[in-house]
Amino acid sequence: MAAPFALSLQDLAPIAEGTTTQQAMAETILLAQEADRLGYTRLWYAEHHGMPSIASSVPEILIGSAAAHTRDIRIGSGGVMLLNHAPLRIAEAYRTLEALHPGRIDLGLGRAPGGDGYAMRALRSGGGEEFSAYLAELMAFDEESFPPEHPFSRVPVSPGGIRLPPMWLLGSSGASASAAGQLGIGYAFAAHFSHTPPAPAFEAYRYAFQATEAFPRPRAMLCVSVICAPTDEEAQYLSRSQAVSWTLFTTGEQRKLMSPEEAHARVLTPQQQAVIDHQSTLWIVGSPQTVRDTIAEKAESCAADEVMITTTIHSYALRRRSYALIAEAFGLDPRH
Repeated sequence: MAAPFALSLQDLAPIAEGTTTQQAMAETILLAQEADRLGYTRLWYAEHHGMPSIASSVPEILIGSAAAHTRDIRIGSGGVMLLNHAPLRIAEAYRTLEALHPGRIDLGLGRAPGGDGYAMRALRSGGGEEFSAYLAELMAFDEESFPPEHPFSRVPVSPGGIRLPPMWLLGSSGASASAAGQLGIGYAFAAHFSHTPPAPAFEAYRYAFQATEAFPRPRAMLCVSVICAPTDEEAQYLSRSQAVSWTLFTTGEQRKLMSPEEAHARVLTPQQQAVIDHQSTLWIVGSPQTVRDTIAEKAESCAADEVMITTTIHSYALRRRSYALIAEAFGLDPRH
């Protein structure tokens, strides 16, 4: 029986140890095509900077590439870190994508920098308190709603004759949930790394929601981290790559995604193991039945309209297999 919520996926474009950046880029196309075939609703790319294990620094390029190689699945950003960019630049980029692939693009927006303090300085990133102003400016460019006396009222957004794709606001604490509702846009909660319960945020979002043309009804998305394999034991084995890479990242050791063999052989300090013990409570790891039951429970607990899955596995082939097993477990209808 099909799930009562839509299923989508997020791709961080991981660069695995022993592979090249070119291979990681080619894999983004293969995964997009497989997700399209399997019947997933949408595929999003997240913006990250200064991370050797992640190649998704420029989501709009990956979006354009994936959309050109697929037919039905929606492709978007999850998200663009708005404070890293001039709003006019984002308006131009995503209008261009919408013009090239009408009706298939999403614009997810986040306030985090997508990197550490050094990356923020290199990007000339704005402070978090400026996010509301950046978002208002982006929407004013799209709606051509600057007052006549505003200097930006003289700046036409190119390409013209087209609007931005549907917008989503990303959150991990619930702070932006009401704002997303008031704006009448989608809301996505990052439960794949945040320990904050999503249910209160979704409730605040729905309570504040004002219908718009793009979103006549509220759309609450739950983002989760999942590793699926034919057995619980294999899934747990494969998950060690993610676990060790996560704790090394949090303690300042930047490197490509290591293999499970290397990860299991790595000797960790008690502090590093404590990081894994804490963060792994958020990860869904197991067989198709285990994964299906856990995702369904999490989605039901917060009444999610959609679940977006991100999967970190060293082997690209096994990562695609994980998404295929999940699609089968939930009864997705293959498109072609």
